[in-house]
Amino acid sequence: MDTLSDDAGPDGFAFDVFSRQCPSRGTLEHVTGRWGGLTLCALHESGFRFNELRRRVDGVSEKMLSQTLHALERDGLVRRDAQPVNPPRVDYELTPLGREAAGRLLGLVHLLEGRMPEVLAARERYDAARGGR
Repeated sequence: MDTLSDDAGPDGFAFDVFSRQCPSRGTLEHVTGRWGGLTLCALHESGFRFNELRRRVDGVSEKMLSQTLHALERDGLVRRDAQPVNPPRVDYELTPLGREAAGRLLGLVHLLEGRMPEVLAARERYDAARGGR
């Protein structure tokens, strides 16, 4: 965060994810962490209620999904809509920023899914060269 730029923050300095003090680093963590990335990609498909989202993101605990959604909501990537009904209904959907971030993540997801045969072959070669690890 030490050069002037069009992407400058309130202090007039550019954001630099490589700087430990830059707030963009925390958001990058939220977006690229396992549960954050999967949550964003799932919400790109459609909005979900909490338990629907938990089923879609197979393996995430209730506590971890709750923490992930709070972090993504705080960063402005997810919108939480609590309906005043009984029983309570809470829906989650992406904001425009969240939709853009999820779209970019999905590009990476599709690349990796499509290239998994190469990844698996590389793993086999690596493991064989190191004695079958």
